[in-house]
Amino acid sequence: MKTVQMTLDVELIAAVDRAATRLGTTRSGFTRDALKRALQHLRVRDMEARQRRGYARKPVRKGEFSGWEAEQAWPD
Repeated sequence: MKTVQMTLDVELIAAVDRAATRLGTTRSGFTRDALKRALQHLRVRDMEARQRRGYARKPVRKGEFSGWEAEQAWPD
């Protein structure tokens, strides 16, 4: 691990400290987890945008997936 210095608002630090205490972790641990979740959220958002752009360039044709409809049906 590497130590980094960050500038944060006093209110934000207090809120992070309260949350970290409530979760039984440290300020660093809480911040690490929050940053990992934020990066994962960004990756998902980027993939979703990429998928939307792909479908905008090449929209689904009528009946393109109709062959799979029976596969999606739940048995009685």
